[in-house]
Amino acid sequence: MSVNVILNNGVKMHIIGFGLWALYSNECIQCVKDAISVGYRHFDTAQVYRNEREVGEGIRQSKFPRDQLPIYYNYFFNIILFYYYNLFKGFITLFVTTKTGTNGYSATKRGIEESLKKFGFPYFDLILIHWPQSDNLGTYRAIEEAYKEGKCRAIGLSNFNQREFLEIYNNFQTKSTVNQIETHLHFNQKKMHNFLLKYNCIHESWSPFGGPGGKLLNDQTLKSVASKNHKTPAQILIPKTAKKSRMIENLNIFNFSLSDADIKILASLDTGKGGSWPYSMHEEFY
Repeated sequence: MSVNVILNNGVKMHIIGFGLWALYSNECIQCVKDAISVGYRHFDTAQVYRNEREVGEGIRQSKFPRDQLPIYYNYFFNIILFYYYNLFKGFITLFVTTKTGTNGYSATKRGIEESLKKFGFPYFDLILIHWPQSDNLGTYRAIEEAYKEGKCRAIGLSNFNQREFLEIYNNFQTKSTVNQIETHLHFNQKKMHNFLLKYNCIHESWSPFGGPGGKLLNDQTLKSVASKNHKTPAQILIPKTAKKSRMIENLNIFNFSLSDADIKILASLDTGKGGSWPYSMHEEFY
């Protein structure tokens, strides 16, 4: 199994991401440091998580190389950075995603600048629109400009249904590399997955435990498949955690693969329903 996927602009993204929702202050800093130390290379934050500053600080304290360049907010300097990073795409050591919490062009432009200052590095690897709002075109125009200015290496969407995705796809030259959507055994998003494949967009999942409380962990079918493969249910689901020991466990998933029979059994757990936030992500809107 490859540990990376290649986005539609050629950028590599590690397939296992560490989600940083609900991690704050020193706990967030320590989690980032611990995750890097055990092998995580992909981190997912957002403006509404209110921890972009702590994510950057955790990276700096880890002493793990991301880049050694100072922060500059000069347009021409960032153009040079953009070409430099794309020339050496495969050698960028950490992949960090943030997501906008703003609506429209002006607010999003300001929000991206604020996020970069908090993060403390001159670029993010990926910027997503966190969820659809009234002015998706204006918001996407702002993150496309950030991409062209070298302030991020890729751009995309989160929680966009097919109609909303196509509005962006049909109006911009820079295509979305990712659509991050709720995906788990009870809501496998097969219909949306096939749609995104058609448009060469990566289907990235959130909520692998099936929602708050990890309700999927006690599913007897999942437990049976996990036991057969000498793994924990969490390793089959690929979750996040704040505990270093669980981080190590969660990354120990590249030494096995599920059989076709096991995949068929797990696929049978799909109900076609999730928490589906926002509401427009319910399948009837597809």
